[in-house]
Amino acid sequence: MYLRGRRIDLSVLASELGVGRTTVHRWFGTREDLIVDILGFTSVALLMEVRGRVQAEGPQGLLETFDRFNHELLEVPALTTFMANERDPMEYIVRADRGPQPMLVEAIGGTIQNEIDAGRFQAPVDSETMAYAIVRLAQSFLYADSATGIRGDLERLRRIEAVLLGLKIHEPE
Repeated sequence: MYLRGRRIDLSVLASELGVGRTTVHRWFGTREDLIVDILGFTSVALLMEVRGRVQAEGPQGLLETFDRFNHELLEVPALTTFMANERDPMEYIVRADRGPQPMLVEAIGGTIQNEIDAGRFQAPVDSETMAYAIVRLAQSFLYADSATGIRGDLERLRRIEAVLLGLKIHEPE
């Protein structure tokens, strides 16, 4: 349903699977639980796919990974449709107990820690704190109300991430 741009409806899902609604609830929990899990798993899968394509290592490789991930996340048709059609999509995106935010913090933290462990990156803070900051920044730049002027400004997001990673940045003229 999500990947086809359809609204996630547990009754319809139960019918399509040929099981009762109670079974679907037992498998997936509430509609909200299912949505946050779908958003989390698909986001982490995209992050890992992007990281696998990035050849650079150390802080430059991390920056390239995060930048490509942010760009590609904005182009996921299912996510774009979900964000446009859901009443309050941000409640799923920023949920702290499960879903995309904690799953991405864990995945990005692991990616950062791998670079630290390999001796290619010296983080100014622990990898989990850095990952949390990177995820929350990205959420602000990707999904913030357009009135703030930062929504979709991925170049500015890249520059801030570069600073967090200890890279020198060159301001645009």
